[in-house]
Amino acid sequence: MADETFRLTALDVRRYEFGAALRGYDKASVDRFREQVAAEIERLTRANQEIEAKARSALEQLKSFRERDRALNEALISAQQLRTETKEQADREAELIRREAEMEAQRIVNDAHEIAQRHADQLRGEVRRLEDEIAGMDRVHRTYMAQLRLLAERQLAELAAAEERTLPPFGRVPALGAGFGASLGAGRGEPQDGGQG
Repeated sequence: MADETFRLTALDVRRYEFGAALRGYDKASVDRFREQVAAEIERLTRANQEIEAKARSALEQLKSFRERDRALNEALISAQQLRTETKEQADREAELIRREAEMEAQRIVNDAHEIAQRHADQLRGEVRRLEDEIAGMDRVHRTYMAQLRLLAERQLAELAAAEERTLPPFGRVPALGAGFGASLGAGRGEPQDGGQG
């Protein structure tokens, strides 16, 4: 027979009446045993209820633990996904920053190169201008020296010519007085004897 057909409680044991029989069991002993069985059934029933309560509590805790475990697993998976996504995002941002930095560095290098080229061009232009200016000053100096030499040579020639005109021949010193005027006149092409020939 299945268990559900026979359920015995302590009250059932206490109320159960045994039939009288000739030469049967001692009624007091049976009553004592029946009371002991009823007490044991009550104890077992209480113990079973406590066990069932603990089992329900344990099942509730197990259910709670499983829910927490599932939540923790979901949180862990979410955290791993978030970590992966964050790492990928950080990698993308780092790559973007690296590229931007490279582009900025290249732009700075290009700007510096252009500035250096402009300065070099300006310096070359300034050097050419100074060379042209020095060449012009050199031409002016040469022209000035040539003109000065020409002027000095002209002055020397005029000085030499003036010396030849004013100095009498060596050994002939004109006499002072009338002769002096005559010698001056002779220098101008006039006759020395007063016009007579």
